[in-house]
Amino acid sequence: MNIASWIERNADFSPNRVALRFEGRTTTYAELAQQVETAAKVLKWQLGVGRGDRVAHLGYNSPELLILLFACTRLGAMLVPLNWRLAVPEHLYILKDASVKALFLEKAFVNVIEPTREALPYCEIVGLEFAPESGTNFDTLLADANGDSHNPHITLDCPLLIVYTSGTTGHPKGAVLTQEALQWNAINSIHMHNLTSDDHILTVLPMFHVGGLNIQTTPAWHAGAMVTLQRRFQPDQTLTAISADKPTMTVLVPATMQACINSPLWAETDFSNLRILTTGSTTVPQHLSDAFRERGVCVLEVYGATETCPIAIYQRPDSDFSKLGSTGLPALHCEVRVVDNDGRELPAGEAGEILVKGPNVMFEYWGNEAATAEALRNGWYHSGDIGYRDENGYYFIQDRKKNLIKSGGENIYPAEVERVLHNHPDIMEVAVIGVPDEKWQEMLVAVVVPVKEANLTEEALRAFMEGQLARFKIPHRFIFTNELPKNAMGKIQHFRLREQFK
Repeated sequence: MNIASWIERNADFSPNRVALRFEGRTTTYAELAQQVETAAKVLKWQLGVGRGDRVAHLGYNSPELLILLFACTRLGAMLVPLNWRLAVPEHLYILKDASVKALFLEKAFVNVIEPTREALPYCEIVGLEFAPESGTNFDTLLADANGDSHNPHITLDCPLLIVYTSGTTGHPKGAVLTQEALQWNAINSIHMHNLTSDDHILTVLPMFHVGGLNIQTTPAWHAGAMVTLQRRFQPDQTLTAISADKPTMTVLVPATMQACINSPLWAETDFSNLRILTTGSTTVPQHLSDAFRERGVCVLEVYGATETCPIAIYQRPDSDFSKLGSTGLPALHCEVRVVDNDGRELPAGEAGEILVKGPNVMFEYWGNEAATAEALRNGWYHSGDIGYRDENGYYFIQDRKKNLIKSGGENIYPAEVERVLHNHPDIMEVAVIGVPDEKWQEMLVAVVVPVKEANLTEEALRAFMEGQLARFKIPHRFIFTNELPKNAMGKIQHFRLREQFK
């Protein structure tokens, strides 16, 4: 029993239904099932990958990443999707930490080959659409594939994915997700989106992150739907695909939503077939959601983490959208609690740490017992996020616990201040941080990216905030810059700003 059966069963029912589209290539469910089976033969017999072994992928979005994922499910192996934005030493750390047995990579990332050979001499290097000087080509291996394509005793509790978190300090941690986690995450997604085999998913976010991989993409193949992949996000390309390919759903984070709105193609894009845009990953400014809703698109927010696969709390098309700032209700197969620092559950309206429990929650952090014990307690995942629920059970996420600023004896959550500043018409992006200060303990600093040619001043922004927030929440200083540091999903990295301006 493994989740490759999603593809196989859909191939049985509808062999000629299109499963995947990529750069002019169309793949049916029958063809995809065969490709997964052949890839599993390559992994098992030509690369010696067995149950529990780790297989890494380094490249942009491509069918090969998904084929390798589902091939691993047949063998009980694990896929490690690498963030292509990382530097070679960062890639090398992950490859060594996971003791990767085979690395599949695109030609753009050949610089990692020699360091990998030195650090992991047993690791097989496989080129995707090219042949490395000291390795082999995937297409060549596929042409010679033979033998069986599965291992015995594979069950849904087998680990399948090791997704390394970006981390805020030190080295990243590898969240281990089982096949069962992906299955229940898919069921949650189907409930969230009313996802059916008639849907068409446009995937533009990077699939080395669970947002790009698991919010809609893998659930689509559980439902028998079609996926169109884009190699990388480009706003013009995304808008062109929305008009021409007529997808029914896609996922964008606030940074990519803003990029689409700023595109010269925005005004002429036909959104009539796009029934749902899902967003999240960080605070979603209201004006971004409103811009898509004005074009007739239903905008849904989702909350989760790498450790929850990621779907944990969400809105549905029939949710109460009058609850501005809410990310929705607990997922169909999740429990959610809000607790204080002593672990006591808090009543509605009181803010505390968000805890999540469910079959979609990670198994462990790879090789890190201390971090696992800290994050998973009594079956509950401690998210490190602060939020509350209202009297109707709707959840509101305020900020990361680590982002809490203590200034003048008051606790201040940056997201609350950022939400007000986002409403200023001349602000493109903003991040609020605390920096050490003798008088205040921490000084409140707003780092602002102005709209081009805007002439913002500290005095004007303070005047704008007066009356909208308590005075102690108005930043002591405003710093103007051209860009903010972000991770691969467009989430602003407050810790980097704290280091820069401390």
